[in-house]
Amino acid sequence: MSRQQITDCMTRREALKRGLFGAAGLTLANPLGVRARSAPPRTRAKSVIQIWMWGGPTHLDTFDPKPEAGDDYCGPFKKPIATNADGVRICELLPLLAKQADKYSIIRSMTHGNNSHETASYIVQTGREPGRLVYPSVGAVVSRFKGYDHGYKGLVPPYIVLTQPQGRFSEAGFLGQRYKPFATGGDPNRTPFVVEGIVAQGISDDRQRKRRELLHNLDSLGKAMPNNPHFERLDRSEENAYGMMFGDARKLFDLSEEDGETRDRYGRNTFGQSCLMARRLVEHGVPYVTINYKGWDTHKQHFETMRRKLPEMDAGMATLLQDLADRGLLDSTIIWWSGEFGRGPKIQWNPPWNGGRSHHGKCFCALVAGGGFKGGRVVGASDEKGMEVADRPVYPTDLIASMYELLGIDPEGPMPNPRGLDVKVMPASDKGGGRLKEIV
Repeated sequence: MSRQQITDCMTRREALKRGLFGAAGLTLANPLGVRARSAPPRTRAKSVIQIWMWGGPTHLDTFDPKPEAGDDYCGPFKKPIATNADGVRICELLPLLAKQADKYSIIRSMTHGNNSHETASYIVQTGREPGRLVYPSVGAVVSRFKGYDHGYKGLVPPYIVLTQPQGRFSEAGFLGQRYKPFATGGDPNRTPFVVEGIVAQGISDDRQRKRRELLHNLDSLGKAMPNNPHFERLDRSEENAYGMMFGDARKLFDLSEEDGETRDRYGRNTFGQSCLMARRLVEHGVPYVTINYKGWDTHKQHFETMRRKLPEMDAGMATLLQDLADRGLLDSTIIWWSGEFGRGPKIQWNPPWNGGRSHHGKCFCALVAGGGFKGGRVVGASDEKGMEVADRPVYPTDLIASMYELLGIDPEGPMPNPRGLDVKVMPASDKGGGRLKEIV
């Protein structure tokens, strides 16, 4: 392999390289020369685990059951169960989460009114309506304020997505490539977990080392110019790359280091092991982790899908909450469960839907836990059939601004950016009930 090929490879893996430099202590300088704002006094959270329910999860069949609405709304799920939080009921297929309800709060009055996947995803993840500018997602903003610009020196980049990019819009927005998430690829439920840029599928460690040795043996130009500064920088990048492949970062992604019983509790599936991986990442100081949990766009055969997906979600989320609490990490880690919208309360029984649920942005659920959010509470309410918000509307901007405050990011402060735009972290809004003071 030539030096040019190595250079091309390292350029392609720019997001990963930023993590390599941080691991080696070669922290990138702040390109904007912006001094960090002082944190609000009630800062508690250090990290966020976002469970992104890709496609839009049903609210009636998860955290806002409506058995009294009748078969055309609740379908076969007619027996919601009590939780360990007084007066709070959730779907009967979530018994493990019912035992953890004292750790989380349910927002039953999320709203934005948009039924398009792309637009709704943008609104929920930025708190902004679409316009001329593409604003950054919450993960990119947290990376801006908690990442390399502010001394982050973790083993991996500060914004990680497990395992595939969300793909609905550019998460970094006008902040640029520096703040894009590093998507791991692979499947944490498989051995090995083939993390892009760290583990090469089908290539043994011994073969990787022999490739490096061959590269050095063929490097006549480098030997002829030993003090060339360009080659020295390339050599440092190579050293960092191999450090990731065989060093502590690789161990971080190696779930075989966890005991089998723990892995079983999370669930031996992609989502369950992603939850375990997220715990390991925040345990090592990563500020923002997104689990991109696909499979919730249930226009057809909705209830068949729910019987498979809900138990999987139940085990992974419930174990994550308990595990974080047991390790003393829940107080400093926000868990944010949400999709771009909910699903239509009225079931579409007719073909071709055969018992499906449509998009529904008028009213849906979100769940928050940890990092300063109180548990065992319900915010807002939907109407008797889950169609409209009946009490205390909560807009994405309300929720996001509340999370920023807990993270020590001033929602009303300026958003430093490489384009020199005069924008605030969050827009002023007179909609909804404002920030979530009742659970903060």
